Amino acid sequence: MSTPSTVDRAFETALYDTADDALDTAASLLAADPAADPELARRGEEFVATAWRRGWQPADLVRIVRRELDDAHVRLVAALVRAQAPHDRARGPRWAAQLDDLPDADATAPPRTDRFSHATAVLELYRLLLRLPGIEPLEAGAAGAAPGRDRENRPESRALARIRALLAKAEATGYPEEAEALSAKAQELMARHSVDEALLAAQAQGSGTSPDMPGACRIGVEPPYEQAKAVLLDAVADANHCRAVWNEPFGFSTVVGFEADLEAVELLYTSLLVQAEAAMAKAEAGQRAGGRKRTKSFRQSFLAAYAHRAGTRLRAAAEAATEAATTGAADANLLPVLASREVAVTDRVERMFPQTTTTRLRGAADPAGWTEGTRAADAARVGHHRPLKRG
Repeated sequence: MSTPSTVDRAFETALYDTADDALDTAASLLAADPAADPELARRGEEFVATAWRRGWQPADLVRIVRRELDDAHVRLVAALVRAQAPHDRARGPRWAAQLDDLPDADATAPPRTDRFSHATAVLELYRLLLRLPGIEPLEAGAAGAAPGRDRENRPESRALARIRALLAKAEATGYPEEAEALSAKAQELMARHSVDEALLAAQAQGSGTSPDMPGACRIGVEPPYEQAKAVLLDAVADANHCRAVWNEPFGFSTVVGFEADLEAVELLYTSLLVQAEAAMAKAEAGQRAGGRKRTKSFRQSFLAAYAHRAGTRLRAAAEAATEAATTGAADANLLPVLASREVAVTDRVERMFPQTTTTRLRGAADPAGWTEGTRAADAARVGHHRPLKRG
């Protein structure tokens, strides 16, 4: 029996039948034929290439495999992505960064296992890859060219380096008030950096360079308490001239905006999440000291309040910094430039997501959790938060 026939028979048996006995039968076929291994790996690379055509990216595959299966499958999909990459076309710096961030094969060497168990894991992974639906492609701007390609090839600016340093200090301090002040300062710098980048892009366009277009990235929203975390990401995106659309089933939000603003959203969301979780742990310790038990409702309410209040602070800081920049700007065209960029982002969102729904936050009913979360995010007045958009 030829090796391709072994793989074909195994696939016919297992990939289109979810029964456990079908999986066992197919794994037995593969385990008994070591010569089938190269063909099995080649088919896996084809599944990966198909996922790219359906809009998925390396970080997305790792995220969904980790969410649905286990560490052995994560190692397998990372190996497939690496093996497929040399045969793929160039896809830009964000894609390359995701390849660099794949789980380290040497650091995560799989445990010794028998051929049957390995074949079973491979087939479980391929079942998942086969059933991945198409999602919104991120790679091209409205004109079909990679957005911000000139900027992406430049080294990191001093502004971004300062923002990273401020956020690192915010994460490291044990004082919530200091963390809030450092995060607000980082947001101010982000707003000024956004204005500077908008002016540079407008000047480049005026000199004949192709127009800068909004791009998009996906940011994982990990369990538990995904909805509250998605609200926090939405607030950070809103404060930084971006729009976020949450995909709850697949555990990510798609953020649309110009490249400098996308970088700011990724940095600030990650930092605020670290700060929120540290503040929540401290608040829970206080609750236990007072004789109250930790509850899921407390944590959900804490994170919801934190997201709500942090969003208000971030928007206020961004608006103040942008107003100061536009008031003192020598370029009279700055306001129209900023307005046109807002329109471009909205247009890209509407083309990527012609149908979205809104949802209200569930489960944030614990008064103590809400109070502690609000306190952790600062004592500023809370404004009305717009509904969370879902794709």
